[in-house]
Amino acid sequence: MEIEHVLPQDIERRSMEIIDEELGEITIAPEKLAVVKRVIHTSADFEYARTLRFSGGAVASGLAALQQGCTIVTDTNMACTGINQGALHTLGCRKVCFMADVDVAAAAKAAGTTRAAAAMRKAAALAGPLIVAVGNAPTALFSLAELIDSGAVAPALVIAVPVGFVNVVQAKERIMACSVPYITAVGRKGGSNIAAAICNALLYTLTGGRRP
Repeated sequence: MEIEHVLPQDIERRSMEIIDEELGEITIAPEKLAVVKRVIHTSADFEYARTLRFSGGAVASGLAALQQGCTIVTDTNMACTGINQGALHTLGCRKVCFMADVDVAAAAKAAGTTRAAAAMRKAAALAGPLIVAVGNAPTALFSLAELIDSGAVAPALVIAVPVGFVNVVQAKERIMACSVPYITAVGRKGGSNIAAAICNALLYTLTGGRRP
């Protein structure tokens, strides 16, 4: 096998070129392309080119929220860590994950729910525009859907990509039935890395790439 010699600073650019080549004749709307490519870059899984679903205006709504200095709420610290802090700082945004908070643990115990569900209830009290990025817990999406339906919260964008086998598909379908913009991956695939990748794709669209 022949080794391709690429300078470290050119690896991502070359990776994106390979993704373009291997996408071939798959047609992706221009406003969605950066998200799809970033997810493939993160996962090396071209199935996402066919399984990512976007509600009407989802990308535009997410970009507008970022331009307004939104808060990105995640359901795992892994996803939160994976979102580029420099790009967030450039746009005046922030990221939070409430899963390890003492009050969230107490609320979950009192209500007999998961911490992920309780974390969404805490997030509903945040001021300003929100992007909610769920890459792990279906219960976070079920809780969020109830909050949306009741009018307690109206995220500018829900990134619904939990991974797994139990209630994952149902949770994604539940969010797709809500009256909010969403980006999801139909089926079982997803993960915290995918949630972060989608956030970063939107961030890099506005900042022109990575920031230190």
